[in-house]
Amino acid sequence: MSGIVQNNILRSSGTIAVSAAGLNWSDTIITGSTATVEAGNGYWINTTSNTCTITLPSSAESGDQIVLIDYARTWGTNSIFIDSNGLNYQGNDDTYTVEYTTDGQSVNIVYSDATKGWIPLEDDVTAFEPVEPPTQKGIMAFGQTDADGGANVSTSHLISSSGVVADDTTGVGTARRDVGAASYGGDKALFGYGIVSSVSSLKNLVSNSGVVAADVTGVGTARRDLAAATYGTDKAIFAYGQNSGGSKVSMSNLVSNSGVIATDVSGVGSARGDLAATGYGSTGQSIFGYGNTGSYVSMTNLVTNVGVVGSDVTGVGTVRRSLAACTFGVGKAIFGFGRDGGSPSNLSMTNLVSDVGVVAADTTGVGTAREKLGACSFGGDKGIFAFGVVNGGAGKVSMSNLVSNSGVVASDTTGVGSGTNRLGAAGYSTSA
Repeated sequence: MSGIVQNNILRSSGTIAVSAAGLNWSDTIITGSTATVEAGNGYWINTTSNTCTITLPSSAESGDQIVLIDYARTWGTNSIFIDSNGLNYQGNDDTYTVEYTTDGQSVNIVYSDATKGWIPLEDDVTAFEPVEPPTQKGIMAFGQTDADGGANVSTSHLISSSGVVADDTTGVGTARRDVGAASYGGDKALFGYGIVSSVSSLKNLVSNSGVVAADVTGVGTARRDLAAATYGTDKAIFAYGQNSGGSKVSMSNLVSNSGVIATDVSGVGSARGDLAATGYGSTGQSIFGYGNTGSYVSMTNLVTNVGVVGSDVTGVGTVRRSLAACTFGVGKAIFGFGRDGGSPSNLSMTNLVSDVGVVAADTTGVGTAREKLGACSFGGDKGIFAFGVVNGGAGKVSMSNLVSNSGVVASDTTGVGSGTNRLGAAGYSTSA
C-alpha cells in the first residue's frame, strides 16, 4: 500500500460518487455481448467479435458519471447499444434505441435528473440521435372473402413479434374492402377509406394492444384502392385511389400523431389506384409505388419526413398493380407480388428499396404468385406478406411469407387464418 489517502466527492445521499483523483478505470477489457456498468467508472469496450449492450445502473443521482471507450476502434463494425435500465437518456425513455456506431468513439455520460436522465457530456465524433422504437406486431384487417364478388368482411388478423398470424377476430368496424392502412403515433395503427357498397371515408383506429375501434366517418374524400404509409416516424399519409365516380385521383391526406386525418391535398403525382406504400429511410420518409393509371405502371413517389409528396419517378421494375409493401432491416423496404396483366398475370417478384429510396431491379420466385394481399413490419426489423388471391382472381389464400432483416423472402407458410384479399395491413405496438 502507498499509504496515500484520496479525497472523495460525496453524493447528496452521503455515498461516495468518485475519488478526487478521477474516475475509477476498469482493468478488464469488456469483450462480451452484454455488460453492466456502474457510476464513477470508465470502461474499455472491445466489439471486435460482436455488438455489445451496455446496461446502465437502475438508479442514479445528479452528477453520476460513466465513460465508455472504443478499445479496438470497431464500433463502426459492431456497435454498442445502451440500455438505460428504466431511466431516461437525453429525455427519451428506455424504449428508444441508443446506439453508437463510430470507430474510435468515446462516450462520457453524466446523470442530470429524472426528466432528462443520462446526458452525453461528450462523444468524440457524433452525438446520439434518438430513434423511435420500431413496431413489433402487425395487424391485417377488412377485405373480401373470395375473389371479385365475394362478401366484404371486418375480420382482423393479429401478427405476433415472431411473425405468427393469429386466428381471425371478427366484428371490427364496418365490413369493407380496398382499404389503406398505416402505423401512427409510434405504436398504433389505423385503417381508412375503402368500399362498402359504395366508396367510403371511414376510419378505424387500432390501439397499441391491437384493439380496433368503432368507425369514424367523414375523413376526406371517399375513395377505394388507395395506399397508406407512415412518415416522420409517428404520422401517416393516405394517397391516391379511385373516387365515387370511378376516376383515379392523386390527392393525399396527412394523419397526425394522434390519428386525426386532415383535409385533402391535391395534385401529388399521377392519378392512380391499386398501388402500395411503405416507410423507408432513417428520418421517417415513405414511398408510394406502382399501380394502375388506366394502364399498369412502375412509377414511384417519395414522401419527405414532413409529408410532402414528390414528383413521379418512372422505370422502377416490372409494371404491375395490386401489390403490397413493408419495411425491413434499418431504413429499407420491399415491394412484393401483384399483377402485371400478362398470362399468367399474378407475380411472385419483389423489389427492394434502399434507405435513400432507390428501388432495385426485380427479384423473382419468392413464394406463390398472387395479388391483392397485405404486408406490414413485425419484430422490429422484419416484414410479412400474407393472404391475397391466386389464379387470376379465382381463389383466395391464407398463406404468408416472412421477410428477414436482410430482405430475403421465405417460402410459403399456409393456414394463417381465413383466406381473404383486398385487405389493409400495418404495424403496431413497440412491445414484443
